[in-house]
Amino acid sequence: MKTCLIVDDSRVVRKVASRIVRDLGFVVTEAADGSEALQMCRESMPDAVILDWNMPVMNGLDFVKALRREEGGKTPRVVFCTVETGAEHIQEALRSGADEFIMKPFDAEILESKFAEAGLI
Repeated sequence: MKTCLIVDDSRVVRKVASRIVRDLGFVVTEAADGSEALQMCRESMPDAVILDWNMPVMNGLDFVKALRREEGGKTPRVVFCTVETGAEHIQEALRSGADEFIMKPFDAEILESKFAEAGLI
């Protein structure tokens, strides 16, 4: 079964995304910041990561750069999920190693379509 790590400092966003991703057939784990998420990835690399941009301790951009340097870190499909919607933010996220980008708020249809585009479903 595929795994997805949801990284967001908002517990509500994590819970909403978890429900959607579980319905897509994934086993879900959650982290409240990039540092916690990176440690979790070192223990068990997920198939997918849904990633917020603005978080304490380690933000999403720093996390994805660090993830891509880890052994096996190029494998997970990373979907940025953020309120940072400017074209320059999207380009920076993709240059840094993200595979897809969705804007908050999101719904099940949007998340499912991005997972399909990323080759996860």
